Amino acid sequence: MGFRVTTLNLEQDHKRWDERRELIVEELGGLKPDVFAINEICLPRQTGRYLQHAAKERCGLEYNLIQQSKVNGLSVVDGEGLLTRFPIRETANLDYRARDAVALVARVEIEDRLVDLYVTHLYRSEGEDSLRLYQVEQLLDWVSSRNDVDARVVCGDFNATLDMASAALMAAHFRPTQTEPTAFTPLQEKNGTSSHPKWERFDRCIDYIWVAGPLRVKDSGVCFNKPSPEDYSLWPSDHMGVWADLEFE
Repeated sequence: MGFRVTTLNLEQDHKRWDERRELIVEELGGLKPDVFAINEICLPRQTGRYLQHAAKERCGLEYNLIQQSKVNGLSVVDGEGLLTRFPIRETANLDYRARDAVALVARVEIEDRLVDLYVTHLYRSEGEDSLRLYQVEQLLDWVSSRNDVDARVVCGDFNATLDMASAALMAAHFRPTQTEPTAFTPLQEKNGTSSHPKWERFDRCIDYIWVAGPLRVKDSGVCFNKPSPEDYSLWPSDHMGVWADLEFE
């Protein structure tokens, strides 16, 4: 049968969220993912909860929601989230103890198999990769300690391309479902201010769905990759998302 996974960084500054969320929900209804991993949810504004409710009311998609706040300075604002239609057996989280970052995992049952679904968002820096490498090492140690599952899927914004040590280390243990560019879109504020003005547009893959175990990637690509038909400056996020259709071998 197979199942569909998607991931998207929602943009923590929440530029034009009330407009952008309409684009996200519309595409969510077309994609109909079984798993939707989301970075940079805003806990005070309940952006993850909004997507859960809108998916049900407007798209007929009923999801369980798991959220994990970041720690220290970002704990009251930013976090990671997971929407899934699969039964959840357990959840857990990892504190990287570096730059407020965390990872969450939900153990779910898919076609009588146990699968760990991870969501994380690694440190952003311009070129320097050592802290991300440290975070990936912790993530892989944690994943290895949870070895009583049939398969693993790791989703999120890794802020690294495959030629960087941190992403290369992930690729030594997991398979990326696709590597087309996911960052950055031309999302703008209403006053014309661009997201990430120092970065090029559509030139790098930093958002991934990684798989390990007896999973075959039937197809994969980018999503949330179109602006509003009425306004080219309005995109679902400053990142594009990734989708993947997976099946057990």
